[in-house]
Amino acid sequence: MNKLTAFPKNLESQEYERMTADDIVTLLATDLSLGLKTTEVEHRCQRFGFNEVPEKKTHPLRSFIKKFWGLTAWMLELIIVLSWILHKDADVYIVGGLLIMNSIISFLEEQKASRAVEELKTKLQIQARTLRDGAWALVPARELVPGDVLRIRSGDFIPADLKILNGALAVDQSALTGESLPLEKKTGDLLYAGSVLKRGEATGVIIQTGASTNYGKTTQLVQIARPKLHMEEVVSKLVKWLLMIIGGLLSMTLGISIIRGFPLLDILPLMLVLLLSAIPVALPVMFTVSMAIGARELARKNVLIARLSATEDAATMDVLCVDKTGTLTLNELSISHIIPLGPFSDKDVILYGALASKEANQDPLDLAFIKLAKEKDILSSSYIQDSFVPFNPLSRRTEALIRHDHKAFRVMKGAVSIIAQACGLESQELKGLEARIEDFSNKGYKTLAVALIEDSKPVIAGLAALSDSPRPDSKALIQELQALGISIKMLTGDALPIAQEVARDIGIGENVSRMSDLKALMTTDPAAALRMMEQSAGFAEVYPEDKYLIVHSLQAGGHVVGMTGDGVNDAPALKQAEVGIAVNSATDIAKASASVVLTSAGLSGIVELVKNGRKVYQRINTWVLNKIMRTILKSTFVIGVFLITGDFVVSAFTMVLLLLMTDFVKISLSTDRVSWSKSPDTWNIASFVKVSTVLGIFMVLESLVLLWMGLKIWHLSPSDPHVQTFSFEILFFSAVTSIFVVRERRHFWSSMPSRMLLSVILVDMLVGIMISAFGIPGALQPIPLPMTAFVIGFNILFSLFVNDFVKIHLIKKMKLA
Repeated sequence: MNKLTAFPKNLESQEYERMTADDIVTLLATDLSLGLKTTEVEHRCQRFGFNEVPEKKTHPLRSFIKKFWGLTAWMLELIIVLSWILHKDADVYIVGGLLIMNSIISFLEEQKASRAVEELKTKLQIQARTLRDGAWALVPARELVPGDVLRIRSGDFIPADLKILNGALAVDQSALTGESLPLEKKTGDLLYAGSVLKRGEATGVIIQTGASTNYGKTTQLVQIARPKLHMEEVVSKLVKWLLMIIGGLLSMTLGISIIRGFPLLDILPLMLVLLLSAIPVALPVMFTVSMAIGARELARKNVLIARLSATEDAATMDVLCVDKTGTLTLNELSISHIIPLGPFSDKDVILYGALASKEANQDPLDLAFIKLAKEKDILSSSYIQDSFVPFNPLSRRTEALIRHDHKAFRVMKGAVSIIAQACGLESQELKGLEARIEDFSNKGYKTLAVALIEDSKPVIAGLAALSDSPRPDSKALIQELQALGISIKMLTGDALPIAQEVARDIGIGENVSRMSDLKALMTTDPAAALRMMEQSAGFAEVYPEDKYLIVHSLQAGGHVVGMTGDGVNDAPALKQAEVGIAVNSATDIAKASASVVLTSAGLSGIVELVKNGRKVYQRINTWVLNKIMRTILKSTFVIGVFLITGDFVVSAFTMVLLLLMTDFVKISLSTDRVSWSKSPDTWNIASFVKVSTVLGIFMVLESLVLLWMGLKIWHLSPSDPHVQTFSFEILFFSAVTSIFVVRERRHFWSSMPSRMLLSVILVDMLVGIMISAFGIPGALQPIPLPMTAFVIGFNILFSLFVNDFVKIHLIKKMKLA
């Protein structure tokens, strides 16, 4: 009995649609009175697998090892090897420590994000009423197999694709398709995994499970999606620019050293450390810490960050694709227009429609009338509902017997044609109604008629047009995001008229296109397709894979893309987007796919995310600018003095000390008080290099002048050991004071640094002063405090006044403000 033999592992849903319920039962070898036997369930589970989507996972050890692969890691590893060959043990330990620390921090943060995603996933962990061995039982959805007989009721989540054997239902497929209106289903129709039953109950037989379901195929597309990681790109570009600068200077120094006859082994250690100073070893840590602090700030505003890089990506996001149903709209029907007929008023239509409804049934149409009646305060307890006939696909109406003030009457609501026929409308009257219905239909509304029955005479009271209304905050949100320079694209599975009406209501314009038109253009003219995506306000009749395609295509066109959504159909696009945002009411798979989850109703968290991201960008930008400037300063200063005097005024040890005292101390920039920009930021490293190079040259000239003044005033020679300490002071205090210059796009006095940043800088300066005053045995000689005070005063004067005005001029000229 029910032994499956010739059933193919996969059939397309269209084939199941054409087959009758009896054919399906025969094909699946299912007994409708007994269900499947336990032994047969085990056999089918081995053949078809569990009702889940297998997930590809990378072993943590492999993930950790990958942290030692990449341009920055290679350079650090090269320095470690060269230092070991030259017996520079201290350099080996320091650089090795930096490499390992970066790798551990990055790995731990990645694992933390993965755990957060795992906690959000539930993988269909629900119970299903299943007939097995002749008895009904609750079975974990994971253990369902093709051929299982299920009983489903209003409110149930559909755990697998199934064929309806008997029953009539209204089902919400918005999480799968984006369609906002419930769909009517009857015997012989298919129900898809991921749908939610809104009304009715039925018996069905499972035809597809796991990855074979539409739900599962969408989940597989989520696993394929890979967001672009801009942090890695920024670090790579920065390293390349810094190595080009250092490489050119070192090549020139090496050539002159050979001509002058300097022993290469004497200059190789310093050249190695100059190379080390060019590598932004602390930048990944700066990224991680800045984004983590930003994530904590957002958590206090009900925005959870599942992937840290999303906070920085939000700063550069210039396009936001927004799912309509459940994101811009409430994903619940509400009455938008009332048309009373004859002697009836708006209130009569609302009241009779509400009385012809039953709240306990949780039917979306019933709830829309009841909600509006309560809001208008016209539904009182004096109306007693003695009987109620619910909607079914055959009658296509609801009807109720009402008592009020010792008087009984009937009310009904339903399809306009059915109510009009019951009321005996003349053909001319019916044509007038049909014209109004067509007008509403063109705008995407669902129209119902309401009637009153007194003395057995039904009279039509009016029409009610229902729609999935926009959220109250959607229009304001769109306006604020557009003011921040972000282009909004609405994506929906609804028909074009509905999409255009919603787009009009929320203020993004009426330039909404059909997805089929875009896809046709993609095959013939990709450039024109990209222009269409950039210029359109949104797309209608969109399938799940289409949302993914739009996001991916915009990214290929050079845009940083955000995506908001709530359903299974949004999950692939949420995963692919740099900034995937799941709203508060999103399904578990949508939340698991997103990099950002809103934990409160409404969309205001998106604006907070963008502003916070732009602050994070500004903090990292400050670190990058300062790093480039200091690299130019240190390398040019050391090499310039060497070329002029033939002496190295800074040792390899001093360069490592400077690296430790500046790069990692400046991680406190992640706490700085900064302002967010009014337009999307861009990681234009070439522009950063130009600004930093000019400022770096000014700093080099100032440092050379300061060194010359020190040599003259204190009668020192370049070979004097005290010059090493004096040069250390010049480079150190120049680097520290320059922070105040680059942390603001405006003049340095436009905003106060954060208390943390100011405290760390003051402590760092105090350590620098102590090193100069007491020296380091075998490395740096102590120098008088007046020399230190002279260096500090000189750097404050030139950094805060001369260099700050140069910065303002450069930013205006290059339009970086």
